[in-house]
Amino acid sequence: MCKKLMSICMALAAVFGFFQTCSFAADEEPPKNRFVFSKKFENIADNSWSNLEFPEDVQPPGLYYIELTELEGTVGCWGSKKNPYEDGPNGELLIAWRDGEPMEGNNDSDFRLQYRPTEGTWVELIIIAPQGAIGDDWYPFGLQEAQESIGQTFIALEAFTGVGLQTPTWVTNDSGCAISLYSAAPEKAELASDPTPKDGTLHEDTWVTLSWRAGALAVSHDVYLGDSFNDVSEATRDSDVFRANQTTTFYVAGFPGYAYPEGLVPGTTYHWRIDEVNDAHPDSPWKGDVWSFSIPPKTAYNPDPADGADSVAADKRLSWTPGLGAKLHTVYFGKDFETIANATGGVPSGPATYNPGSLEQEKVYYWRIDEFDGLATYKGDVWAFATLGAVGNPQPANGATDVGMTTILSWTPADNAASHQVYLGRDKDMVRIADTGSPEYKGAKMLGDENYDPGLLELGTTYYWRVDEVYSGDPVKGPIWSFTVGDYLLIEDFESYTDNDANGEAIWQTWIDGFGVADNGAQVGYLVPPYCEQTIVHGGAQSMPLLYTNETGVLNSEASLTLTAMRGWTIAGVAELSLWFRGVSGNAAEPLYVAISNSAGSPAVVAHDDSDAATGGTWSQWRISLSAFADLGINLSNVDKIVIGLGSKGGAAAGGTGIIYIDDIRLY
Repeated sequence: MCKKLMSICMALAAVFGFFQTCSFAADEEPPKNRFVFSKKFENIADNSWSNLEFPEDVQPPGLYYIELTELEGTVGCWGSKKNPYEDGPNGELLIAWRDGEPMEGNNDSDFRLQYRPTEGTWVELIIIAPQGAIGDDWYPFGLQEAQESIGQTFIALEAFTGVGLQTPTWVTNDSGCAISLYSAAPEKAELASDPTPKDGTLHEDTWVTLSWRAGALAVSHDVYLGDSFNDVSEATRDSDVFRANQTTTFYVAGFPGYAYPEGLVPGTTYHWRIDEVNDAHPDSPWKGDVWSFSIPPKTAYNPDPADGADSVAADKRLSWTPGLGAKLHTVYFGKDFETIANATGGVPSGPATYNPGSLEQEKVYYWRIDEFDGLATYKGDVWAFATLGAVGNPQPANGATDVGMTTILSWTPADNAASHQVYLGRDKDMVRIADTGSPEYKGAKMLGDENYDPGLLELGTTYYWRVDEVYSGDPVKGPIWSFTVGDYLLIEDFESYTDNDANGEAIWQTWIDGFGVADNGAQVGYLVPPYCEQTIVHGGAQSMPLLYTNETGVLNSEASLTLTAMRGWTIAGVAELSLWFRGVSGNAAEPLYVAISNSAGSPAVVAHDDSDAATGGTWSQWRISLSAFADLGINLSNVDKIVIGLGSKGGAAAGGTGIIYIDDIRLY
């Protein structure tokens, strides 16, 4: 029997402990701290679900309030006493509200809810307690008594993308209402929000109107705009990227008299920041987030197949996104890079697609698109792809970022290759033209040995590599792939764990928690697969859920990782340990700490400065100077173990329960 099934009783206690921290008393106000989304529903049919689906956002776990307003006709709701969580651990109820007052008595009920934790999968939301003793079956009641609104608090224990409310009009059809969702998590009302253009989007023009929603306390706004993230992020009013202090919530750029009077530059990414200002407030100014938008290039971009793609089908039709303002396109296509790179005199055409005819298998093809906007021609880059049967599947993936310093390169061989030749370097053009006499040549590999160890790579560096397949005659050049090494050493990203505990691949088999330990209240991972968190993640596809229960006799909840690699924390000039964490607003405020140790000797413990860190509902980065551990006697050249915990080791602990998520543990 697996450990997680054996610990079911302990976990249920932890779950009910979580409810205890989130319960609302009947005399409190509805938790409408942050507006999430609202939608007007009209002509509601009898016994129908009204699904409130968020356009883009994913909502984190926590306490929420759903509300009906603008009632038209007789809108009904369903309630039920059949609920596994009828009451909180201390008898509290998650209550229903009518016209701003708690609903009491045996004739009232709450809503019957559903929610969508993942795209396209609606499930019943059972984590909701009914109000009052009503029938044992689902019971409808009318809302004609509600003059203003009716609502219900509920707890979501996982991230979700929508909620649904069953609102049958069991007296009259064609009723209506507005359904709104609010979060109990407080909104950072002092910060600017809702940027236009949206963060990270493509803006197809050489001028822009920036706009935002003002923070609640703002009197004026400091506008920063530039083409460097670092410049904008670190800017003050005396910097070149400071543009204006103004009372309006919009700013124009790319016109005479404004920033970039000659127009925004195609192919450039711009970053901007709004600081909210109120000179009468001691906390002003409030530094805003850095947002970005990009202007498309004049050249063609976004090729399909992508540059460096492999296993392309023989009947593939080529396409691309036209450059900014492009009217006509000239296509050059063939099997030789130099020929395509230097070709001229092609015939322009209108569509942004090209049919190359039937492609040969096990070949590398090159293509180029020149764009004409009516005034000038813009020569495009040369792209490459490989057809089915050719060398492919590069690891790291082509274009990968944040690659580790100790990465092993690997690939899938061509169908009929006898051996391989490997090339690697920092200059793309040099790698492209390199031969076996060039410094970029890294040696030959026999069939069946499709990997290459480049040794310790340099932080923050982009590398290009190529694998030529050798047949009975001359080698056939492969496409150029690239990857960028991160500016850190990776300790743990939680991506390698599976749900196969029989093979020792479950996260709780590597990160050791408090199972069977009397003075450790930690639980790593969920009770049943998937053990890792796959929705609330900072980077990649998984994070580590760490449940903590610090109660009678238990002062700490901690998970430990014994290091088998990356034990030397003195190489490459690293100076800080970094990890990302995210809590839940209903968590108990237990001190968060990190400890590291050598194989012998006591661990060195460093606590987070914020004793309420575990209650934050957004991802936060915690960077710890390695000197803090060294000052406590740790030998950083041979670190044996890292521990993440909550409780008395981080300071005075009141005792409590909750869950936090950990991701991307690195050395910078």
